[in-house]
Amino acid sequence: MIKLSIAIADTHALPSAFVVFRGFDECIPKAAKLGFDGVELALKRSSEINEQRLQQLLDEHGIEVSCISTGQVYADGGLTLTATHSQKRGEVISIFKELIDLAQQFGNLVNIGRVRGQIGDRQVEEVETLFCETVGELCDYAAPKQVTLMLEPVNRYETDFINSVEEGVRLLEKIKKPNFKLMPDVFHMNIEDITIDNELVKHIQHIAYIHLADSNRLAPGQGHTNFKKLFDTLSAVRYSGWMSVEILPKPDPDTAARQSIEFLLPLIRAYNETVFQTKQS
Repeated sequence: MIKLSIAIADTHALPSAFVVFRGFDECIPKAAKLGFDGVELALKRSSEINEQRLQQLLDEHGIEVSCISTGQVYADGGLTLTATHSQKRGEVISIFKELIDLAQQFGNLVNIGRVRGQIGDRQVEEVETLFCETVGELCDYAAPKQVTLMLEPVNRYETDFINSVEEGVRLLEKIKKPNFKLMPDVFHMNIEDITIDNELVKHIQHIAYIHLADSNRLAPGQGHTNFKKLFDTLSAVRYSGWMSVEILPKPDPDTAARQSIEFLLPLIRAYNETVFQTKQS
């Protein structure tokens, strides 16, 4: 069945962070009350989380961690997995290993978005080689902890490296690690991919998680993305897993979160009831 999550960062997150809520103590209860099944933790470092307090909040409010996202590792200091200098790569690998340790307890999923780096004036082959080496090392570290890394294709206006789902799949097949999967985002797919729903179905065996945002990066239902068609198409392949709302917090965080849950929950309930015969209250 599909479960729905929402992105939350610490109160000290950068203004540019693509999250709806900020502040774990305040917003985890708020997400649970709205009806979300989980929270996606957008982190710069694992030290932003007090594990004991996080577990207490999850238990008290009956909610899960869906995954740990790493966009702020890049945004905070420009760190990338394909940095030219080995010392910089070593720094981000160390940060990722700490986040993988955290994910072993919470969610078992860690995403790779813009932190993969840019091609810029380098050769594509050089960047791909560095990416495969660093991701391979991280996958090997994560495997005994039962943690999966997920590559998120990002549109051309935010990076020049791995824009489409097809490009992401090609690198997955090159790296060949069973705990390296794909994390499509329908906002980026709306820009880069031929279609959204059919591309998801075509590559479903590689997909572990899906980010949801409308065509304007606002809450689903506020743009022109056809979410009903998306769910109808996915039903043919019985996608089961997390979907997470990663949107701009506009017109304000509470409204954006409410718009998202009110629009998506009926679609997800209908999907789960039809595909998995799961009646949800």
